[in-house]
Amino acid sequence: FVGADLVLIPAGVPRKPGMNRSDLLKINLGIAKDLVEACTKFCPGAVIGLIVNPVNSVVPAMCEVYRRHGLDPKKIVGITTLDVVRANKFVHEITGVKTSDIHVPVIGGHAGASILPLFSQDPAGAKI
Repeated sequence: FVGADLVLIPAGVPRKPGMNRSDLLKINLGIAKDLVEACTKFCPGAVIGLIVNPVNSVVPAMCEVYRRHGLDPKKIVGITTLDVVRANKFVHEITGVKTSDIHVPVIGGHAGASILPLFSQDPAGAKI
């Protein structure tokens, strides 16, 4: 990936029974850090898309890795489709519209009060 403009990093382990978010974060931060460190060396101009949970904790940490290397931390982004799938399924369960016809955008964080599905931006979602 030398000189790449875009690097997608789908890495990490899923949460296992008995594992809390802190345990998951510790493991997946190490994995992501190794990969992001390699990007600072081999493709420092690349936009890095992280598909690593917990994404809302991993992304800021990897931004700091980029910053320490004198690189633009705004080139680190988190990617999640799980929240979109959940919002679409929610709309389907209420409206009966096929999930393939539902496209609810989700903005904000990945958890709690910071996650915001924009139901009004989808025709079926706007009806609920």
